[in-house]
Amino acid sequence: MARQPRLQVLAASRNKISTLKGFPHFPSLEHLRVEENPLLEMPHLEAASILLIGPTLKKFNDRDLNPNEAEVAKQYPAHTAICIRDGWEFCSPELAADSTFSFLLEQWNNKLPQGYMVNKAYVDHPFEEDPCHCHFRFTNLGGEGELVLKYQWFLGGKTPTDFVAIPGASSEVYWPKREDVGRCLKVECTPIVNGAEFSPVFAVSLPVSPGTGCPKVINLAVSGEVVEGNILSGVPEIAWCGGTPGKGVASWLRRRWNGNAVVIDGAEGMEYQLTVNDINSSLVFMYTPVTDEGVKGEPQCTMTDFVKAATPSVSNVHVLGDIVEDNIIVGKGKYFGGREGLSKIRWFREKENGEFLLVLSDSMEYTLTKEDVGRHLKFVYIPVNLEGQEGESACAITDVVKKAPPKVFNLKIVGESMEGSKISASATVTGGTEGSSRVQWYKASSSEFKNEHELEALTPSRVSKTFRIPLGAVGYYIVAKFTPVAPDGEVGEPAYATSDGLVETLPPSLNFLTVTGEFSEGQILTASYGYIGGHEGNSLYSWHLHEAEDDEGTPLSEATGLLQYCVTKEAVGKFVSFKCTPVRDDDIVGEARSFIGKDRVTPGMPTLLSLEVTGDAIEGTTMFASKRYWGGEEGDTMFRWILTNSDGTEKEIEGATSSSYTLKCNDIGFYISVLCKPVRNDGVDGSLVSTEAIGPIIPGPPTCQSLELAGSMVEGGRLTFHAVYTGGLRGSCIQEWFRLHDDGHKDKLTADECLDLDLADIDCRIELMYTPVREDGVHGLPRSVTSDTILPGEPKGVNLILPECFEDNEISPIKTYFGGKEGTGKYTWFRNKEKLDNLEFDLVAESSEVVGETLKYKPSLNDVSSYLILYWVPTRRDGKVGDPLMAIFSICFGCSLRAEKFRCILWTRHLLWWI
Repeated sequence: MARQPRLQVLAASRNKISTLKGFPHFPSLEHLRVEENPLLEMPHLEAASILLIGPTLKKFNDRDLNPNEAEVAKQYPAHTAICIRDGWEFCSPELAADSTFSFLLEQWNNKLPQGYMVNKAYVDHPFEEDPCHCHFRFTNLGGEGELVLKYQWFLGGKTPTDFVAIPGASSEVYWPKREDVGRCLKVECTPIVNGAEFSPVFAVSLPVSPGTGCPKVINLAVSGEVVEGNILSGVPEIAWCGGTPGKGVASWLRRRWNGNAVVIDGAEGMEYQLTVNDINSSLVFMYTPVTDEGVKGEPQCTMTDFVKAATPSVSNVHVLGDIVEDNIIVGKGKYFGGREGLSKIRWFREKENGEFLLVLSDSMEYTLTKEDVGRHLKFVYIPVNLEGQEGESACAITDVVKKAPPKVFNLKIVGESMEGSKISASATVTGGTEGSSRVQWYKASSSEFKNEHELEALTPSRVSKTFRIPLGAVGYYIVAKFTPVAPDGEVGEPAYATSDGLVETLPPSLNFLTVTGEFSEGQILTASYGYIGGHEGNSLYSWHLHEAEDDEGTPLSEATGLLQYCVTKEAVGKFVSFKCTPVRDDDIVGEARSFIGKDRVTPGMPTLLSLEVTGDAIEGTTMFASKRYWGGEEGDTMFRWILTNSDGTEKEIEGATSSSYTLKCNDIGFYISVLCKPVRNDGVDGSLVSTEAIGPIIPGPPTCQSLELAGSMVEGGRLTFHAVYTGGLRGSCIQEWFRLHDDGHKDKLTADECLDLDLADIDCRIELMYTPVREDGVHGLPRSVTSDTILPGEPKGVNLILPECFEDNEISPIKTYFGGKEGTGKYTWFRNKEKLDNLEFDLVAESSEVVGETLKYKPSLNDVSSYLILYWVPTRRDGKVGDPLMAIFSICFGCSLRAEKFRCILWTRHLLWWI
């Protein structure tokens, strides 16, 4: 049957199948049905099917796999499926191992070399990244020639089928890779006898299992010759078993022949250099594999042979010390080669013929003598170990030995150790002359001389041997450095001498005191003095002002403790003095001294230290001249403000003579600066100073600086306003009048420049909203002003007119009232037979008859040809009355007569107007 790689169900029931020989490979088969076939009589048929098909099989004869059969299948050798397909008769698992191997031997025997037989062929259970060994053994039954085995590994599928050769896998061991997991391995072993290859035999493995992740050391070795000085390298062979290779832990141990291994400090790398301490010991290399995941394997170790000592040798042979007569020089060399024994040391002196003469043996030191001057010396080092074995010698040759320089003896310091005393150095010089020798003086904190670096120089090196002790040496020891010099100029080693005691001090005092500088305001006075008497401590300084030369003076606290004083304005006209009290560093106080100036302090010349104009160059801004005056008390300093146009023409602003100036509309486009002349209070003036012009001055934003209402806040009055405008040329400013009610709402009234108050404005307030507008149309921020509550006007009658009337027709006079809300006025009707020229109330009341006291009146027959006079007293709602008015007219006879329209006489305050 052909291969069916995608077949999932195979139904072969009722087909008289009696054997599994030649059973095809179905890599995807999941269900096998072989009901009603003779094959069913085979024991463990289901287990055999599992071996042939592999892990894809899920059902057998329409049932799930029997777990017991699956366990039985695991008990058969890995090559069972191959044997079944080749016709092996299936048997129980207990007999399968021997039975299948015998079956394979029958196939191989005729193909093997003559006289050889296979008695072992199997493969270890393979694991990921763990070496897998194959095992083949041939028995020679009398064959001739040498048997050589050749191997080749193959990788198959999940069952032992479809094997493909693995490139390079041709040894007895194969390391399965991660991609091999779950697949079977096969190894072919080809016997070769006398160069002739025969048919291979093979062994098959179970599927490769995943690695444990725990690494293990397969082999551990140490490379390198175990001789002192050599480098040993640890060489581990690691099976990572599925883990990520990491850095293992290495350590080296030293083991004596009769002791335990001891860890070598610092030897934690893969390499180790043998030292003298390792001789006659064996080295133990211990290695623990560790994966990147941190999993540690079992540590393994390996041991070297005993370390041998190297052949004795010496390197870096040299001579230390100055090659000068009388000096001691030392020979040095680095020995190597086991424990050093009695190495041989030789010193040779060069002879005139170039040969060398032995002058000293078995000493590393040599003292140069007069005989060595002008000659070379040779230092020879012959290395010898403890066993007496000699190595190759090494040598070093010195420079030519020089003659010894001059020397100093019996050096001492002569003189008293006192501040200001003169001392000298006395010495004996060999190899030179005292006269040409040099002396340098130092001070030291200790009487014991150690080295020159601890000394502090007081003088340079000089020929003079005498020295005056300075102030800086007080409390110290004096040290003299004496350097001998030969007549030919050769310099010897210096000698040092220290004074017997510490340098003592004098009592603190001043040997001079003076003050320099000009005694004038603003000048700096500097005090200087000479101090003697040990190390100066914190001497006391103070400055004083004196009204007179002989008074005690007033201390200047700001200058206390200072050697300089900057003369201030407060000192003008006074004397200045400086007082110094010497103080030693041990707080001993000396006698104070003072210095007073001969002249009084004069004021400084009036000066402007700084002058600047502050403020923005914008119309309406107030510019300030900020200055710093110096030079006595300031008087009436003069200011002049200057305008400068774009062509540089300047003009002084008339009347601008103070330190500030407010920019006006006419200043727009100009630059502004200020001239200032400082004036002292005694009239002395200083130099004129000017500032840089700033600008150009630009218009300010249209602004209403102030807004006031004008006019009477009474009904009938007229309100106007006064607004102060800044911000360039005024344009058409906007004014709006509003009536404000008590409930918060307001009515817009007009946009005129004035407002006439009427009855509706009473008990309300008037608001004026003024918006400044520049000539170019730019609007500024509006400003408003609100009036007080508008009061009602005084009650008065504006006019009183009587219409045409007839007898028996009711008269309703036409009147006009002014003065708040009208109340109930007083009306009186008079009748008079004569026309009165004088309408004074008293005269009218006396000469006329009262005919009515209401607003309206109905003339009767009695009124015909009489004059009626209406007397009206206007009254406000609150009861306040105004001046009365009178109107007079006559009633014509007859019902059709028209009432004569008389001139109405308005009378108020005893004045008559004829209307």
